[in-house]
Amino acid sequence: MDERLRCDWCGTDPTYRKYHDEEWGNEAFDDRLQFEFLTLESAQAGLSWLTVLRKREAYREAYAGFNPEIVVRWGEKEINRLIANPGIIRNRLKIKSSISNAGLFLELSSRHGSFANWLLSFYNGRPRINNWKTMEDVPVTSPEAQAIAREAKTLGFKFFGPLIIYAHLQATGIVDDHLSYCWKRQSR
Repeated sequence: MDERLRCDWCGTDPTYRKYHDEEWGNEAFDDRLQFEFLTLESAQAGLSWLTVLRKREAYREAYAGFNPEIVVRWGEKEINRLIANPGIIRNRLKIKSSISNAGLFLELSSRHGSFANWLLSFYNGRPRINNWKTMEDVPVTSPEAQAIAREAKTLGFKFFGPLIIYAHLQATGIVDDHLSYCWKRQSR
């Protein structure tokens, strides 16, 4: 039994623990990974992250390996195919937003060299490493996430508000919110 100390949010669920141990908070600046998390976190709005993690492999298959260049070209035929897919969250608005978000994602990536570079520009180009002691200390958003949300909204992003953005920043290592006692913080 693995008894390493972890951030409280992952509890004892094996899916959460694997995600925490192998991905959450790691620098994931590759555009494919950024688009994957953008799509999954937007789909998660109103649901638990565990629900989305359990559907992740189905999403990878349904979303062409999270290739934004492919997704951006999708139309009504692909939307209907996705709505019929029981392996993903079948919300028409979220699916349509994932396609329009792909185009916006590509524009920002082209303009800034990568999507992560755009996000990092709100943090002076470097990931933020926080030093929280308890889960109660960890915010659900930040001034930077709110600024990103404002700009994202003016650009036309959907299902990408400050809470989702902050979760995205945490997931992709732009913000490292591992608790001070977590083995991942201790190993850095």
